[in-house]
Amino acid sequence: MTDTQQSIPLALRLEADGRFMLIEWPAAGTLQVLYTAIGCQTITAVDISPQLTMWLDDTGVYSGAPVNSGATALYAAHRPQHQNYYGTAVITGGTDGHGNSLPLTTDQITAIVEFHCTVGDAKIPSQRDNRGI
Repeated sequence: MTDTQQSIPLALRLEADGRFMLIEWPAAGTLQVLYTAIGCQTITAVDISPQLTMWLDDTGVYSGAPVNSGATALYAAHRPQHQNYYGTAVITGGTDGHGNSLPLTTDQITAIVEFHCTVGDAKIPSQRDNRGI
């Protein structure tokens, strides 16, 4: 698949410690998905570009969440950096004509993961052996 939507709609979760994972991005109920993925009860959306949106805990800077250098670098790669971003971030695609947040395309996922692995302190998941380690 090239620059198409996944068969399962996906978003990318970037943790402040550099870990990342793909999460399912449903057509409805996205607010609850964000609350669960980020671990918060107040959400803010940051437009990285017309095709990318970053979702964060609105109170992360005040609650003592660590700086998310991966999320901050991703923003700075698209726009002039004016602040750090804190805590876990979820990255989705842009919006449709009705204001609904879209999942990421295959190309977007590939580009963001590659960027994250080369720019920051990414924790690249490794394959587990048959003992689960």
